[in-house]
Amino acid sequence: MKNHYEVLVIGGGPAGLAAATGAARLGLDVALVDEQKAPGGQIYRNVFAAEDRAARYLGKDYMRGKQLVVEFLQSGATYLNNASVWYLDERLETGLLIDGASHFVTADRLILATGAQERPMPLPGWQLPGVMTAGAGQILLKSAGIVPQGRLVLAGNGPLLLLLAWQYLQADVKIEALVDTTPVSRLRRALPDLPRALAAFEYLVKGVSLMRAISKARIPVYRHVDDLRAEGGESLEAVSFDSGRKRGGDGSRIQIDADTLMTHHGVIPNLRLALAAGCKVEWDRQQQCWKASTDIWGQSSVDPVMVAGDCAGIVGARAAELQGRLCALQAGHRLQKIDAGRRDRAAQPVTRSLARHLSIRPFLDKLYAPVPAYLLPGDDTLVCRCEEVRAGQIRAAARTGCVGPNQVKAFTRCGMGPCQGCLCASTVSALIADENGAPMEEVGYFRVRPPFKPITLGELSNS
Repeated sequence: MKNHYEVLVIGGGPAGLAAATGAARLGLDVALVDEQKAPGGQIYRNVFAAEDRAARYLGKDYMRGKQLVVEFLQSGATYLNNASVWYLDERLETGLLIDGASHFVTADRLILATGAQERPMPLPGWQLPGVMTAGAGQILLKSAGIVPQGRLVLAGNGPLLLLLAWQYLQADVKIEALVDTTPVSRLRRALPDLPRALAAFEYLVKGVSLMRAISKARIPVYRHVDDLRAEGGESLEAVSFDSGRKRGGDGSRIQIDADTLMTHHGVIPNLRLALAAGCKVEWDRQQQCWKASTDIWGQSSVDPVMVAGDCAGIVGARAAELQGRLCALQAGHRLQKIDAGRRDRAAQPVTRSLARHLSIRPFLDKLYAPVPAYLLPGDDTLVCRCEEVRAGQIRAAARTGCVGPNQVKAFTRCGMGPCQGCLCASTVSALIADENGAPMEEVGYFRVRPPFKPITLGELSNS
């Protein structure tokens, strides 16, 4: 493989596919780096090979990704699949692990389209076998058509939970209950943004249709619940919670026998590579997460680095695709393939469409804002499952003078496990900020160091 490209795109989801396709069509030498064996990312995972039955239970929005994949494969861009990025530094030298060998690649322009990851939802018992995230369940469904067996409970908040419930219904999966942790006050807070959201009415229509399908299937729905817990000894046995309402219920403590619990607490940007490249990040108070700071073209604070899609703030698949197109136009301009006038003319319809798709975000961000109880779990709840560090230990470290997550890591080993802090970083920072009464901007985040993915000495030497 080559060791230099004009444009290197990392991430094979909607933003990365659109960016790579657009840049290649402008005549640039482009490579797309993707961990998966086929393009599509998490949103369109395995879409090119999806059969008619998969289309039935995954929905038309999922199948829309097939056209994106076709356009990419026909664009002339190089596709580096099954490639893990294990190294990236501020010189923008990128280390890839492909087929057991390490390769280093450089580029004139680097486009990060690393997408999002699920926000941690630490609750009592979430470490039990049988508890997994909704995103993990969706990966199994898309990649291999695998569905949970036995008694299934879906719990948390956010559009993905509704979508997964609908997809499981289409796949003939029985759902014992849907447990919604969204506080009752959230709808009132979001309603003022509803008129603006009507510009993207198709999202509202889809949401209503998902809820109608769940109601029609007569799935028990518990709303505005508190104190969600996974109960069990060696594995999950039940899900319990305080219910504010189950279609008019009395708010009593409820326990549901379960073999599988899938949780969801929204998504947050995947920032590891942006941080490694030295890009400036900023705290998004509404979405309660860090995001890469960019302009309308996706330009980051580091001149050769651009960011498209959810890494620069959660926007959704369609908006991410449009941001990828804008990155491609800017890359073409910066590498002197097109002048500013052509770039701006081509961008006009893209920016108009992007504004329309983004008009739904204020409504969704307020309606499905993260629930404080799962941002700041109780002292006995595990936060770092790799190193078995509990919330109380993190609070104690903060009280002893730790003002940031890197100090807490040194005191508790939190974030030093196999996931390198992916599952605990946001919770650790939130706990420190709360305990010390400090803003998140001051607390910061875990320092990112390579290798970002596990790599053996043999793989490192086999280059």
